[in-house]
Amino acid sequence: MKGVVFTEFLDFVSMTLGSDMADDIIDEAAVPSGGAYTAVGTYAHTEMQALIAALSRLTKTPAAELLGQFGRHLCGRFAATYPEFFAAQPNLFEFLGSANGHIHAEVRKLYPDAELPVFRLSRRGADAIELDYESCRPLEALAEGMIRAAADHYRQPVAIATARVAEPGGSFVRFSIRHAA
Repeated sequence: MKGVVFTEFLDFVSMTLGSDMADDIIDEAAVPSGGAYTAVGTYAHTEMQALIAALSRLTKTPAAELLGQFGRHLCGRFAATYPEFFAAQPNLFEFLGSANGHIHAEVRKLYPDAELPVFRLSRRGADAIELDYESCRPLEALAEGMIRAAADHYRQPVAIATARVAEPGGSFVRFSIRHAA
């Protein structure tokens, strides 16, 4: 997992809960890197899981809720850092549909060794889509937080239902997303 996600996570914790909490979760998680992350480094996703679990224990907040909050933060940071990705698409559904083709292609230019999730989008009429999220990392709550933040960015309220789908070739998470009033 790319270090930029780790550095953004620790920034998120420091901004929302204080730098002492960021230090505390690093100590509590006892991660192999010692919490010394660089944006261009690559680290085991299990370190992120350990940091989230430590934050969950210390704040008594469910890990999925924390990941969702971090996903919202991360999307906001990406919108500020890479506004061209958002400006290139007229609405949320088009933006989500561009993740694999355009956005991930650009990410691979910056980080050729990045292991990115796969998104498959299927239209379900003008007001609904299904977005399948396939990853070896169980970070669907992070993805959902990013989707919700992107919806806010485009000022398009959505309702999201999440389901784990198991197929012979493997499992993935399906986000059923529809425009909300």
